[in-house]
Parts: sequence; structure tokens; C-alpha cells
Amino acid sequence: MSDRSLILTANIAEADDFYADLLDAHDGLTKPESDALNARLLLILANQIGDREILTQAIKAAKPHGKPHD
Repeated sequence: MSDRSLILTANIAEADDFYADLLDAHDGLTKPESDALNARLLLILANQIGDREILTQAIKAAKPHGKPHD
């Protein structure tokens, strides 16, 4: 068990620039291509984080509230 908690407050240096880069990465892609880019990026970042407990917390935080657990 990890003693770390998921960070849900702003924690990205130059966040606006990061967001612009993210939008630029999707520019000109079809919806399926954009979805695939998001999936690859998610897996790359999950691998970088590497902490299963943090990743589980992130999944729960990202899930829409009020949706039943599958």
C-alpha cells in the first residue's frame, strides 16, 4: 500500500503551454485517431507514474459521479 495520495490540485508547470501542446497533438486527427492518441498517452503516463494505488485513485477520480461501479 502506498502512503501517497493522488494530487487533484494544479501541479503542472506552465499548465497553459501543456494544454496547448495537448490540443496541438490532436489537431487534424479524426475522432478515432484522437481517441487512440488519448489511449496511448494515458498508458504512457500510467507507466511513468507506476504506482498502482495512485492509478486506481485516478480512475475513481475521473469516473463520472453517480455512475455505478462496473
